[in-house]
Amino acid sequence: MNILILGGGGREHALAWAIRQNPKCDRLIVAPGNAGIAGVAECARIDINSRADVLEFAQDNAIDFVVVGPEAPLAAGVSDALRAAGFLVFGPSQAAAQLEASKTFTKQVCDACAAPTAGWARFTEAAAARDHVSAQGAPIVVKADGLAAGKGVTVAETVAQAHEAIEAIFEGEFGDTSVVIEEFMAGEEASFFVLSDGTDCLPIGTAQDHKRVGEGDTGPNTGGMGAYSPAPVLTPALQDQVMAQIIRPTIAEMAARGTPFQGVLYAGLMIADGKARLVEYNVRFGDPECQVLMMRLGAQALDLLLACAEGRLAETAVSWADDHALTVVMAAKGYPGDYEKGSIINGLDAIPETSFEMVFHAGTTERDGAITASGGRVLACTGRGATLAEAHERAYRAVDAIDWPGGFCRRDIGWRAL
Repeated sequence: MNILILGGGGREHALAWAIRQNPKCDRLIVAPGNAGIAGVAECARIDINSRADVLEFAQDNAIDFVVVGPEAPLAAGVSDALRAAGFLVFGPSQAAAQLEASKTFTKQVCDACAAPTAGWARFTEAAAARDHVSAQGAPIVVKADGLAAGKGVTVAETVAQAHEAIEAIFEGEFGDTSVVIEEFMAGEEASFFVLSDGTDCLPIGTAQDHKRVGEGDTGPNTGGMGAYSPAPVLTPALQDQVMAQIIRPTIAEMAARGTPFQGVLYAGLMIADGKARLVEYNVRFGDPECQVLMMRLGAQALDLLLACAEGRLAETAVSWADDHALTVVMAAKGYPGDYEKGSIINGLDAIPETSFEMVFHAGTTERDGAITASGGRVLACTGRGATLAEAHERAYRAVDAIDWPGGFCRRDIGWRAL
């Protein structure tokens, strides 16, 4: 098969690494890719948010299967254009992608299907939003309604902090969007990943992300500073509850609305008192959760994505090894605020690339033979082992082998489980 992956981050490097191992994959192209992806696939410079550009590229290169990595092309309807032209695609339609693109849409779906989630209200004016926060008190959660690359959420510990977040959103920090204000949910967060072909659902793994930039889960939220899989907090009983009360009702509601969901549904959950509530949905693999999931799934990942795209999940199963994976994100100093680009990263050549140790690239570029940092989150040092401690040791061994004065990482990834 000729396979095209859209995206150029750590998630897409992990997807490419897993898919490349499957003998069904004859030719693999990633657009736009990055310096690490170039080692396992061809990279192509196209505008992945343009329906016309992606469609033309897929036709010119006789692509058999397209895997859409990030949320932006899904929200732009790229998968719709490809399907209309007869291509096999992994990823939801533009209408179904509203589960991530609009917090309001997701809350309305949850209300319609009685999926447990936080109380909420939407505002289109700052004054009304501030009044609501003042009446509710803190802690409280302020969210940009639209896509914000994982950074449009503020867990405000004070009313003043919530007011600042409201002002930032209405001043256009995340584009032209409204504000959703939610009840604060206490507990432990975890991620649950399920494939859906529009009718059937197949759980494919759990993970726990570390959103805060600082150790001990302190500081501002980021796109993710590390993750591990599986997440012990998501017990088999809790997974059954999530499937029965959240995932399956959501899939049924989406089908009833005439917008069946096909792709990966990534449920961010809050666990408290032995029960789970939905924090949010994403309609693509998380980053860095994808890195630990692909490390554990390996070559079968392609078979699972194909079964999802072809509507064969009812006859499909996941083969899990009794293993663990952990990834540590190395980010440019200053992230998630202002950071410098162009610093040189040394030491990558000495790190093995095996099914137990991988460094997945996110924001990297090759210039004059050197790997340089070109983004905020730059590398994901990933280890796999029979225990989480073993995976942890392998991941941090890779971190310590990298010579990059311009970068930093958290040293406590996996602390809850360890």
